[in-house]
Amino acid sequence: MMEGNGMPPASPTCTRSNSSMWVLEMEKKLGDMNGDPAVEMVRWKRHSIYRVPERIKNLHNSKAYRPELVSLGPFHHGHPELLPMEEHKRRAVVHLVKRSGKPLRDFVVAVAEAAPQLQEAYKDLGGEWRGAGETRERFVELMVTDGCFLLEAMRMDSLRGKVEEDYAPNDPVFSKYGYLYLWNYIQSDMVVVENQLPLLLLQRLLIVLDPDRYQNASWVTGLVLNSLCPWRRHLVAINYLGLHPLDILHKSLTHGDHPERTGSTAYVMPPAVEIHEAGIRFKVSDTDSLLGINFERGVLSMPAIRVDDTTEKKFLNLMAFERLHPGAGNDVTAYVIFMDNIISSARDVALLRSKNIIECGLGSDEEVAKLLSNTLNKGGVMSPSSRLHDVQRQVKARCRMRRNRWRANFIQRYLRNPWVFISLVAAIVLLVATLLQTTYTIWPFYKRAA
Repeated sequence: MMEGNGMPPASPTCTRSNSSMWVLEMEKKLGDMNGDPAVEMVRWKRHSIYRVPERIKNLHNSKAYRPELVSLGPFHHGHPELLPMEEHKRRAVVHLVKRSGKPLRDFVVAVAEAAPQLQEAYKDLGGEWRGAGETRERFVELMVTDGCFLLEAMRMDSLRGKVEEDYAPNDPVFSKYGYLYLWNYIQSDMVVVENQLPLLLLQRLLIVLDPDRYQNASWVTGLVLNSLCPWRRHLVAINYLGLHPLDILHKSLTHGDHPERTGSTAYVMPPAVEIHEAGIRFKVSDTDSLLGINFERGVLSMPAIRVDDTTEKKFLNLMAFERLHPGAGNDVTAYVIFMDNIISSARDVALLRSKNIIECGLGSDEEVAKLLSNTLNKGGVMSPSSRLHDVQRQVKARCRMRRNRWRANFIQRYLRNPWVFISLVAAIVLLVATLLQTTYTIWPFYKRAA
């Protein structure tokens, strides 16, 4: 007998078999978990590199989540547009190993010993890279190749392209030419959330090169920080091995001790121009941490930020990392939401630029306003525990005080322009003189009448 969809009904035996398999599978999971949340915690902690789901890509420019020049790791390996760099990756291995004076086998063994941990770092790793045997050998080969390439690229950056003792002067990648035309793309690809290499991999390779120095995790993180953040005023010291380059960038942007709030009410404050008109002054923070936003005694302190053609990609991947990795927090997303609240038009950008809080590397204030108040914040949520809620509450309360508005309007209208101020003083002097003249004129009449 046929069912309504034209297909024969499922066999009861088949249904019972599938049900039994499901029961056995779930019972195994229950046995493995053993009712202990700590087991689950260890399981999720292994992962740190993720594929960006379509629900996130659809909110933004999906190109921001793809490498443009070079694949690092398995997720984008073999993509046609990235294949030209594979030859240069292999050349990087040859040059690094030859310069080290160590056999290639030492590097392979060092990585192979950590292969299970490296595989676990990639959430949803494809079957062609998972497991043992030939699959693991292929994975180790990929890790050694990509890791050596990244180390050589960062070395080129540290030497500003002056690597002629190892490479030909006209080398298409590792030379002054490559540093000038390709390094910015490599640096940009290093912050793509799907294009990460575990720092454990880089440390393993570096220990083969120099065991005494790179046993210390701070040397590894420092190497990555110098390559990712040359524009930072102060590079924060990270004395432990982070997860990967994007994680190190995230930590360097959100460093500092900023306690969470205990309240749960969310606040939204007015844009910058309205805040300024209420008499609140803007000031550049002493720290370049994105968390260095404070409001004290009528002054709103904010970290200086440069907005250029790399900002969108960098912030979208940092925010995606926060969404996908439970331990990453919400600090970058909270900062983006804060900037969305304080910027509603090009006038707000112009004001913050005049206070040296925003350095504009894009075409216009309108483009910066569109990026910070529309593009980045889609789907973003500020954690209820973010202390920026309290900053917004304090600013909003200050703006609502009528006395402050009157004072601010008076200052804006009469005290900002010296000519207007002189005219005001002259008018006051004239008014006082007129009153005095009138008083002296009519006083004798009152005196005689008395």
